[in-house]
Amino acid sequence: MAALRRHPPAADAPFGGAILGSVTAKEKLKAAVEELTEAEAAVALELIVRRVGPATLDELLSNAPVDDEPSTPEEDAAAQAARAEIARGEFVGADALRRELL
Repeated sequence: MAALRRHPPAADAPFGGAILGSVTAKEKLKAAVEELTEAEAAVALELIVRRVGPATLDELLSNAPVDDEPSTPEEDAAAQAARAEIARGEFVGADALRRELL
């Protein structure tokens, strides 16, 4: 991985010279990533994912962005119809679905 090998610092390089203290770790990481080939980036990403581990569904949902887009009239009508069906008891519960599928 070329970007991760040690090179003598150049005065205008993002990792070396007098500006070293003013560059954040994220900026250094972004610069290193930009120097990677696509293949090197894939290997680095695989290493990070293995080290960190896959996110759980709870983590993914907790960190998901808020859906701030307005719903369409069709979506509102479908949600209202679904709520009415549930209120009338017109749904299949988890136990019934499990029995049907297994």
